[in-house]
Amino acid sequence: MESAVLPDDLATCHGMIREMAASLRDAQRQVEQLGHRLDLLLRRLFGPRSERVDPGQLLLFFGDGAEGTPDAVPAPESPVESPAPPPTGRAKGHGRKPLPADLPRERRVHELPPEQRACPDCGLDRSPIGEEVSEQLDYRPASLFVVEHVRVKVACRHCQGHVAVADKPPQPIEKGLPGPGLLAQVITSKFADHLPLYRQEGIFARHGVELSRKTMCGWMAQAAWLLEPIWRVMRAEVLKSRVIQTDDTTVPVLDRRLDRARTARLWVYLGDREHPYAIYDYTADRSRDGPERFLGDYKGCLQADAYSAYDRIYSRGVVEVGCFAHARRKFYDARTSDPQRAHEALARIRALYAVEATGKDLDEAGRLALRRERSGPILERLGTWLDEQSRFVLPKSPIGGAIGYARSNWAALNRFTEAGFLAIDNNASERAVKPVAIGRRNWLFAGSEGGGKAAAVLFSLATTCNALRIDPFAYLRDVLDRVSINPARKVAELLPDRWWAAHSESRPTPAG
Repeated sequence: MESAVLPDDLATCHGMIREMAASLRDAQRQVEQLGHRLDLLLRRLFGPRSERVDPGQLLLFFGDGAEGTPDAVPAPESPVESPAPPPTGRAKGHGRKPLPADLPRERRVHELPPEQRACPDCGLDRSPIGEEVSEQLDYRPASLFVVEHVRVKVACRHCQGHVAVADKPPQPIEKGLPGPGLLAQVITSKFADHLPLYRQEGIFARHGVELSRKTMCGWMAQAAWLLEPIWRVMRAEVLKSRVIQTDDTTVPVLDRRLDRARTARLWVYLGDREHPYAIYDYTADRSRDGPERFLGDYKGCLQADAYSAYDRIYSRGVVEVGCFAHARRKFYDARTSDPQRAHEALARIRALYAVEATGKDLDEAGRLALRRERSGPILERLGTWLDEQSRFVLPKSPIGGAIGYARSNWAALNRFTEAGFLAIDNNASERAVKPVAIGRRNWLFAGSEGGGKAAAVLFSLATTCNALRIDPFAYLRDVLDRVSINPARKVAELLPDRWWAAHSESRPTPAG
C-alpha cells in the first residue's frame, strides 16, 4: 500500500475502503469456514465422538433459572409418600452378582484327608454336619463334532430282494457339510459378533478342521435364501406399524467390472412396540427408489433425517416425523464458530430432552399430555428465537446452516408432540445401523450384490434377536433345523418374538 497511488477524490477513496472492507469480510468468512471444517476433521480423527456439553457452560448464555433451561423444567407432581426405609446390606449395584441359575453346574466335593478327620479330644472320626458351597465361573471352549446319519437298509430274505432304506432327515443345505448348529454359529459370529469369515477360518483351523472362507460365504448365501421367507413376514409386520424409523449406512461392494469397490447402502426400518423387528434392505445406491420400493403403500408415520429421497414418500400421505438429534448435532458442530447462539440453542433443546426423560415411564396418553403442557411452550420459544436469529446470521455459515435446517423442518420436528407413541429423535434407527458400521471395519466389504442382499436378511434376524434379548445362536440353530420343512402358512411362528414366546427358556436370565 505504501507504493500504491491513491486517488485524490475523497468519494473514490471511501469507495475503495468499502470494497476492501467487503473483501476483508469475505476473507474472514472463508477463514472461519476453513477453521470450522479443520476443527471438525481433527475432532473426528483424534477427539471423542460424544456430543456432550457441560451443563454449566450452557448457563453462561441463559443465566440461572431462565426459561428453557433444563433446571426450569418442573418435575411432575407426585403424591406424598412416606420416606423409604434405609437400605440394608450391600448398596444396589455393588458386590458380586449371582450367577444365572440355568447354567449347568458341576459338583466337586472336597473332603478332609483321613489324617485330619480324627477328633482332637476323643480320637474318633468326625461326621459331616453340613456344607459350605462357593461358586466359580469357568469356561470350556466350543467344540466341533460329527453327526453320522446312519440309514438302515432292509431286504426280504425269502424273496432275496425288495431292498429299502430309511429316508435321511431334511438338512439346511441338501448334501452340504454344515449342520444347523455350525451354520448358526457362523451367522452369529459374523452378523451379531462382527467376526469376519477369515478369522473364523483360523478359529476352525485351531480345532483341526479346514473350512475356507469361500465355502462359508456360500453357506451364508444359502442360509439367507432359506431364511428369506421369515424376512418377508417380518417386513410385512413392520409395515403394519404406526411409526417406522429408518436410517441408512454405506456398504462397500466388490464389482468385477471396476478396479475399486462400489458404495452401496443398507437401510434399516424399525417397527413400533407391537411390531418389534429391525429389517435391513440392500440397495445399490442411495436413490429414493430403495425406500419407495420397500415402503410400498405404507400410510403411517415415517421418522427419518431430512434426506430429500423421502420427500416423494411424504407427498403421498405418509406423515413426516423429524429428528431433534439431527437438529441438535448441527448446533453442536457450530459451537466453535458461534458459541453464544449455538450454546443457547443447545440449552433450549436440552430442555426438551429433560421433559422426555420425565415422561419415559408414562403411557402414551400421559406422555402426550406432558408434552403438550411442557414441551409445547419450549418449542414455541425456540421457534421464535430461531426466526429472530435467522436475520443476523449468514445462511451458509455453520450457525446459519443449523438455524436453516431447524426452520425448514420445523413442522416435522414438532410432530412428536402430536402423539404419545412418537419419539423425539431417530436415535433408535441410528443405533440399529451401528452393527453394520462395526462389522464393516472387520469384514471391509461385501463380495457381490448377492452378498449384500444376504447380509440384509441375516442382519435383520441377528439384530432383532439382540434387541429382544434372544440368543441369536439358539434361535438360528432351531429355525435352520425347521425352516426347510415348515409349511409356508406357519412361517409367522418362526418370527423371533413368537419363537421366543414358545421357547421362553432361551431368554437369558438377568443377573442380580
